[in-house]
Amino acid sequence: MTESIEFGSRQIVFQLEYSNRKSLGITVTPDLDVLVKAPAETSIEAIKEKLKKKAPWIIRQQSFFLSFHPKMPVRKFVGGETHLYLGRQYRLKIIVSGDENVKLKGKFIEVTTSDKARAKQLIADWYLKNAQKKFQAIALELIEKFKKYSAEPHSIVLREMPTRWGSCTAKGKIILNPELIKAPKGCIEYVIIHELCHLVHHDHTQKFLDLQIKEMPDWEKWKMKLEKLLA
Repeated sequence: MTESIEFGSRQIVFQLEYSNRKSLGITVTPDLDVLVKAPAETSIEAIKEKLKKKAPWIIRQQSFFLSFHPKMPVRKFVGGETHLYLGRQYRLKIIVSGDENVKLKGKFIEVTTSDKARAKQLIADWYLKNAQKKFQAIALELIEKFKKYSAEPHSIVLREMPTRWGSCTAKGKIILNPELIKAPKGCIEYVIIHELCHLVHHDHTQKFLDLQIKEMPDWEKWKMKLEKLLA
């Protein structure tokens, strides 16, 4: 069932589920949902009181996950427009010709097409092709480092995700947002390392954070770059 509490000027909506557990559990998901599991006999008043005490932590967790949410600017895909690739800005140049291809040339992303309306799709295909190649190359070295923790992903796949840069499944599949190809290599490494750490520690516990710091001491710098670059 869906319930909510008021905390200052904010409303915190949560999904409540009763079970045979002995204590109340609160989880904040990467999609910013608040899930509450409570012992069967717990009153709704007691649950809401507990939620109010934990509200600052809930808000911090939601803010943390929100920083992973892509905020891509709207593009018109016209000549002269700026586009990012691996953290660098390039200007879009559209060349009308019978051929269809996309390539980097100096400070430009050159799109050759007989139909300017095709530029958006051609660039999207080009980004995806490069993301598949670059992400696999970057991930291979990082995966080797994590083998010492007996953690190795089952596979790495690309999928458009409106609210995440990356995620991993319980079966060990790492999913990466292809939009990451627009960010610097360090940002891509940070997202992959973050997900690899989840193969060792599933929740954002202190052990998870300690491992992330150990494998990428400057992770906060790259996290901030990712937030600013694609905001």
